Formats: sequence, C-alpha cells, structure tokens
Amino acid sequence: MASKLKKNLKEEVKTSKLAQLLTENEGLLKVPQAGELVKGTVISAANKEVQIDIPGWGTGVIRGRETYLESPDYANLEQGQEVEATVLETENENGQAELSFRFAGHKKVWDSLTELLKSGAIVEAEIVDANRGGLLIKVNRIPGFLPVSQLSPEHYPRVPGGDKTKILDKLKSYVKTKFPVKVITADETEEKLIVSEKAAWEEQQHSTISQYQKGDVIKGKVTAVTDFGAFVKFGAEGDNLEGLIHISELAWQRIDDPKEFIKVGQEVEARIINVEGSKIFLSTKALQQDPWTSVKERYTVGQQVTGKVLKTNPFGLFVELDPDIHGLAHISELSDKPIENISDIAKPGDTLDFTIISIEPENHRLGLSLKGVTAGQKTTEAPAAATTGAAEAEPAVPEVKE
Repeated sequence: MASKLKKNLKEEVKTSKLAQLLTENEGLLKVPQAGELVKGTVISAANKEVQIDIPGWGTGVIRGRETYLESPDYANLEQGQEVEATVLETENENGQAELSFRFAGHKKVWDSLTELLKSGAIVEAEIVDANRGGLLIKVNRIPGFLPVSQLSPEHYPRVPGGDKTKILDKLKSYVKTKFPVKVITADETEEKLIVSEKAAWEEQQHSTISQYQKGDVIKGKVTAVTDFGAFVKFGAEGDNLEGLIHISELAWQRIDDPKEFIKVGQEVEARIINVEGSKIFLSTKALQQDPWTSVKERYTVGQQVTGKVLKTNPFGLFVELDPDIHGLAHISELSDKPIENISDIAKPGDTLDFTIISIEPENHRLGLSLKGVTAGQKTTEAPAAATTGAAEAEPAVPEVKE
C-alpha cells in the first residue's frame, strides 16, 4: 500500500513539473499559423533564399519574391541576425516553414510611416515621376504622392499664363531628386501615402521667419510675376525666404496686369505687412507717398478736366486724370438719356472732358460726370501730377465699386 502511494506521489510531481515547464515555455511550444508574424535568427542568406531558425519550432525559409525587402531592416542580412517574417505555410515540401519578408516588411514600413505621421518628423522622399497634379514619390520604398499645392516656394511651378505643358515639364525636372517632406496622410488599408514638402520647409524656416516682423523693410529680387502679384526672394543666402506683393499692394494707382508694372529679376524694396505661418506678405505701395493726401490741392469739385478712359464696366467708366489719380464716371453721370450699351459712350483709350462732382481723399475716390460738359472746353486745366504712387479712384456718390 505504501509502495503504491509513493508511486502515485512521484507521478503527481512529474505531472506538476511538466505542467510548469509547458506554462513557462508556452510561447516556444506554440505552433504558429499562416499569417502570423514570427521571430527567428538568420542561418544563411543568399540572393534568393534566406533560412532562419525559429526557436521551439524549426527552420523557416524565405524564397524568391518573398525576399523582396520593402523595409531597410531586411537589407544586408548577416548570419545570427534576428529578423521577423510572416508565415505563409507551416510546412513545405522539405518540411520547413514557408515564410515571407515581403508581408512582414510591408507591415513594418507602414508602421514606420504611421509613426512619422504622428511625430511630424521630416524624411526624404525620392521623386520617381510626375503628372499635372504633382510628383510621384517613394518613402522607404512605399509609393506615394506629393501634390503641387504641397511643394515649397522654391519648387512650386510658377509658369506665366498657367501653361499646363510647361508646368508638367517643370515638375518632371525634379525626377531622380530627393525632397525633405512630412507625411500628412498614411493609410495602410488603402495604401495611400501623401507627403508635403511645404510643411517640412515651414518647419525648417520657422526660426528664420521669426527674425522678421510686420513693419520691417526688406530688399529683394522679383522671382516670379503672376496675374495676382509678384513674388520676391529676400534675406541672407540660404534663407530661401520669399514674400508676395499682391497686385493691390504694388502701387497706389490701378494696375490691371502686374507684368506691365514689375519684371522678374527686378530689385525692389518692400515693407512686410503681414506674416502668417510661412506666408510673408509684402507691399511696395506702403513705401510710397499716398498721392490722395494732396489731391484737393490739385483738383476741386466743379472743375472741368480731361481724362483717359482706362476701363469700361456696365456701371461706368474708370478714368485716368494723371498717373496718380483715377476717377469713376458712373453710368448715371454719362448721359441724360438711357444708355443701352456703355461702349456707345466711350471705349478704353478714349480721351474725354469731365466735370469733377466729388472728391473723397480718405477713401481714394473721385467722381466724374459727362453731363453738361462741352467737348473740348475746360474752365480749369488739370495740374500736372506732383507725387509718386497712386490708388484706384472711385466716387462716393453714387457709391459704386469695380
């Protein structure tokens, strides 16, 4: 009886130790399933085959296209190096586990891109191609897109007239180069990667831009002229700072086409009128004397003057009295009779006699009238312009703006 109890006790101890061993080594004894990620040590690495030792399980092999290395972690593998791979099959024809670096690497790279999105860190993007919407790029071997709107000021394709062919040519010139970028979209499910060079540039330029404040006067060179204004590069060499002079800030007088007023390569002096993040807004007009401060010394209400029609609109004529002062002749002041077509009264380039009916220096407005004016006769000659700089002139009565 005692002998039987002793035997049973030994069996219980053995069972207890085995259970403990199984519990402590559960991870080693578990057989991975297809699709799972496993860790192992490189046994050998050839061009198209890598063998790894998977502790507690056996040998796994990565062959052919499954050795495609999207992640840099799998480049230049050495014996004894620890790696991760995805299980394709638990046993192949040789009794080995069939593994893949391709899936494991894909996952690791997307994880790294997601981390870049969260951290906002700057990374290099390789430019591989271009289309009219932007640049096709690769970050850590994952294809993505860099939209035109997300290019830095240095690389943004400012093409006169917006010629799409020339824009594409400019974008294609960046192929095979690398841009510092920030990841702004990283969606592994849709395999959608979008990056921004502008965001990276803004961060790099933050300390430089912070040296400038509203009201500062800068000297720079015009780098591009568009329909809405001119871009000016300024600052020390390497700063790559660029500001915009909007068409309304180029001069006091009316400007229809900035290209007729300012040229690429021209040296200019301008005042910073606003800074919004990486956007710097400039004004050359702010450094010019406002000609409207002395307009009443040059013109008076009731005075007859000669003016050149600059532009016609359904509501009236914009008229140049001198290079600095422009006025508006509202349609109601053009004739005592109904007007069906304003071009029957005047066309751009025509010179006519007008009567000044209102002057508002503070609003840069001057009202003109054709009513009751005898062509070719003026009671008072308009004096010559005495100041530089100008603004578009419009009357207060009637209050109509272009």
